[in-house]
Amino acid sequence: MTYSIRNFDDKVVLITGGTSGIGLETARQFVAQGAQVIVTGVTAQRLDEARLELGENALVLTADLRQPESLDAVISEISRRFGRLDVVFANAGAGNASPLEDVTAAQIHEQFGLNFSGAFFTVQKAAPLLSKGGSVILTTSFLNAVGTPGLSILSATKAAVRSLARTLGAELAPRGIRVNAVSPGPISTPFHSKLGLSDSQLKEVAAGIEASVPLGRFGEVGEVAKVVLFLASDQASFITGEEIVVDGGLSQF
Repeated sequence: MTYSIRNFDDKVVLITGGTSGIGLETARQFVAQGAQVIVTGVTAQRLDEARLELGENALVLTADLRQPESLDAVISEISRRFGRLDVVFANAGAGNASPLEDVTAAQIHEQFGLNFSGAFFTVQKAAPLLSKGGSVILTTSFLNAVGTPGLSILSATKAAVRSLARTLGAELAPRGIRVNAVSPGPISTPFHSKLGLSDSQLKEVAAGIEASVPLGRFGEVGEVAKVVLFLASDQASFITGEEIVVDGGLSQF
């Protein structure tokens, strides 16, 4: 895929969870449109693959958002190299599928630690570097608006992130910084393999989801990435505190 539009020349963009799926595709699109991109992840192989694919306009760094202090080195390196940030895409996330009776305290701690605390501390630590006119985008999920058996904790973390788009948006508005959320539905990404389901269970779940999507298919990572770039761009300059749902109509009909 080629891109002729360059809306982000010389912009500095931080993407957490940027070594696979939606994060990696969003990094590709930002780089193609002229941005300097900083990507974080935790898996060594994916970090190496992202470095190779994204090239010289991307800085790929290790950071485990379950440990907020790991972001300190990332922010320090951004400050040293660039002195500012224009866009933050707090995208890192994961989840486990468990029925009510099987949910453990450890699962709650793990999912809130990454999905909610990780997003919050990403914005908190990046905020001093954000320029006036900057944009923050948080990844939530269509699960924040529907009830899905077995996904109570994941859904709760995403509802909390949706709330952050409003509250952090209100806090950062006086500085001219916008905060919005992108809310993916069923998207073809490695995320679903992280839910702790067997291959046969994943196939069964996927078939059921696809049948229930009004548009009749899973979404693609590029379709979500385009929404992120829109929210990051000047085209969305008067939009803050909002959520754009990219789920093929699943939560709407």
